[in-house]
Amino acid sequence: MSDGVARFDLGSLPHAWPKTGIQGVLRDRCEDFIVDELLGFEPDGNGQYAWLQIEKRDSNTAWVAHHLAELAGVDPRQVSYAGLKDRRAVTRQWFSIDLRGIDEPDWTAIESDAIRLLRVTRHPRRLGKGMHAGNRFTLILRELQGPLEVLDARLHEIAARGVPNYFTEQRFGHEMGNLGKARQLFAGRLGRIDRNTRGFYLSAARAWLFNEVLARRVAEGIWDSPIDGDVLIYADSQTPFQAFVVDQDMLDAIAAHKLHPTGPLHGRGPGMARKTCERIEAEALSQYADWCQGLERAGLRQARRALRLCPGDMRWQRDGSGLRLSFDLPPGGYATAVLRECIAYRARLSRT
Repeated sequence: MSDGVARFDLGSLPHAWPKTGIQGVLRDRCEDFIVDELLGFEPDGNGQYAWLQIEKRDSNTAWVAHHLAELAGVDPRQVSYAGLKDRRAVTRQWFSIDLRGIDEPDWTAIESDAIRLLRVTRHPRRLGKGMHAGNRFTLILRELQGPLEVLDARLHEIAARGVPNYFTEQRFGHEMGNLGKARQLFAGRLGRIDRNTRGFYLSAARAWLFNEVLARRVAEGIWDSPIDGDVLIYADSQTPFQAFVVDQDMLDAIAAHKLHPTGPLHGRGPGMARKTCERIEAEALSQYADWCQGLERAGLRQARRALRLCPGDMRWQRDGSGLRLSFDLPPGGYATAVLRECIAYRARLSRT
């Protein structure tokens, strides 16, 4: 493989359905991409951790966390959040700050044109990565063109069946640049980099390998159904299991979006896939042996991710050449993975 990133083309990943031919504009303004973090539980109201719900506009999650640490006078590592949220958007998410032995500051001082404080409470535990129940997305698509009469049918199909759970552009950096850096890292040509930056490159590489496996199964029409030797995971669980026998109960759970086939997040340790599933994964990753070895050397451990992404409470409303679309996704699900199955979108605002 060459040193460029041209071959890393998200547009080449196969779709679950034929393209609709509909085009539109996403992110004409930040308010066209709204994300509401769904905690799934209520903070206790007591404890050493301050929990802040914050609305940010056109800002990075890490940037907000840095300002919270400065305001509280704590090490940035004492500020945590459940996940990164889009910058070119309006997002509402929670942060936790360890205030053990520290007087609580005036949190309203954080407010600005970019940051609005929505709520302050307490909880005995810190907010960890992936600790939330999911996210609700509200997207505004503008300047729609093409055969709009097919849009409702496609959206109904997506609501009923889900979409391939691809990692999309947000995972790979500006112009897919993190994948080019990952290639240099695995080839030993990158030099010294800090731990966080290295983590971004490793995560991008791992995500692309997952996409390669998923693309193979989408192309063969088996991305949302179990195959011999498959590894399944329940929607409300983090623990995958080998499906030695696929019975009617499993098929019913898959049809109800409660159970999903999975693909590999590569790392150390034995893989869980067997038979046909193992063969497909090995063939899809055969040209990435150096990447697989690099991820193993980096200490990442084998994990699995659902191949299917099922939007919840999906609603939409057409207004002339515009569309308002909203849905819930579990942690790690990308709204643009849903959108790509119905509209060829272009972003007017840069994501960086």
